[in-house]
Amino acid sequence: MKGNELKVKGLKGISQIAITLVVGMALIGMASLANAGGKVYKIGLSLAITGPTSDAGNPYAKGVEDYFRFVNDTKLLGDDKIECTIKDDQYQTDVTKRNFEDFLDQGIVFYLNYSTGSTLALKKDFDEVEIPVLPASFHAGNVEDSKYIFLPIASYSEQTILLAEYIVKNNKGAKPKVAMFIHPSAFGRGPVSDLEKAVAAGLGIEIIEVVEHGKDLDNTAMLQRLMSKGVQYVLCQTIQSPVATMLKDAARLGLTAKIFGEAGKITFLGAHYTGGNDLIDLAGAGAENFFWTTSYTITSEPGAGTDAQLSLAKKYGRDDKAANSHNYANGVMVAQVATEVIRRAKEKGVEITKKALYDELNAMNGDKAYQPPTTVGPVTYSATDRAGVDSLQIYSVQQGKFKKIGEPITSEFIKKIK
Repeated sequence: MKGNELKVKGLKGISQIAITLVVGMALIGMASLANAGGKVYKIGLSLAITGPTSDAGNPYAKGVEDYFRFVNDTKLLGDDKIECTIKDDQYQTDVTKRNFEDFLDQGIVFYLNYSTGSTLALKKDFDEVEIPVLPASFHAGNVEDSKYIFLPIASYSEQTILLAEYIVKNNKGAKPKVAMFIHPSAFGRGPVSDLEKAVAAGLGIEIIEVVEHGKDLDNTAMLQRLMSKGVQYVLCQTIQSPVATMLKDAARLGLTAKIFGEAGKITFLGAHYTGGNDLIDLAGAGAENFFWTTSYTITSEPGAGTDAQLSLAKKYGRDDKAANSHNYANGVMVAQVATEVIRRAKEKGVEITKKALYDELNAMNGDKAYQPPTTVGPVTYSATDRAGVDSLQIYSVQQGKFKKIGEPITSEFIKKIK
């Protein structure tokens, strides 16, 4: 069979068309019977499965897809089903916008977006159509002057400030000198001004330089320059590949601290999209002693979250790389939140609409907080709280694996600059 066309030997013209139509109608009837008595709730996801940042977008898409399959296969919503259409936008905002408009034509009640640039560009569109949105971007600016965007976890700004607080608490000697290594985009630049505000509010670090990386394959000159300025710590806000290149160069030059804050060396730290098991695959031994923060549980630490993630990935035939990615967990988590608000609305007997799901998100606090196994703390939202998981876990690479450092914590200075 090719496309929707059925070819039968010996039949031509009108007879062949008639059979094609009969078979097509039969298939439609079978699909209707398969979901008899149940409703279908439509969700859209546009993201970079290919192109820039696809190292994050690809496992993220798989996590979303697998969890919604799990919801339907296990009848988590009874006879009702979630239909999530996933489209590749290759990290191009104009493509994202077209995808979103197409999803609206399909009648979606919830939307999952991806990049910082497209989330900012579509902010007014989200407000105009009044649809709840969970992006993969944790940029603090996403939620400014917006009622309908909800961050899954603490913002990049909060993550970066928390890492700076960790530096202050664990540094020995004079005020620590810090450089920032950031993506050359709104995604990378977002936390810079917020960290500067925290410093102005009393956070005891000195920001020596902000480096917007390019596509350089050798960071020797940059690292030597930072060393000449006395930089002890580099805070990273970008994606894994440029961080991996920098870590390998630092290791080759003998500049990587073997213990946190080692004198005459550099300790590297990073926010969510800089780390995870994929970073170790890319940087090898150069990743040793890299410090990283996120609100997600990771599979190198045993626990309920690890068991659930690996079980889901195995159920749907994912390879080890996807199964152990924190961005697979990231995708699973947004699908879990979307499913949970649908479940809660159904439980109340209300019609599943954009407004109903928006209201359920705003009510997700107090004794109605939601704790999925994918995160280190509960998901909470309200009319004034748009960051889902406030708790952050610091991890570091020890003997080739990310291991927990202490228990989940929250930033002190983020409250002072809001």
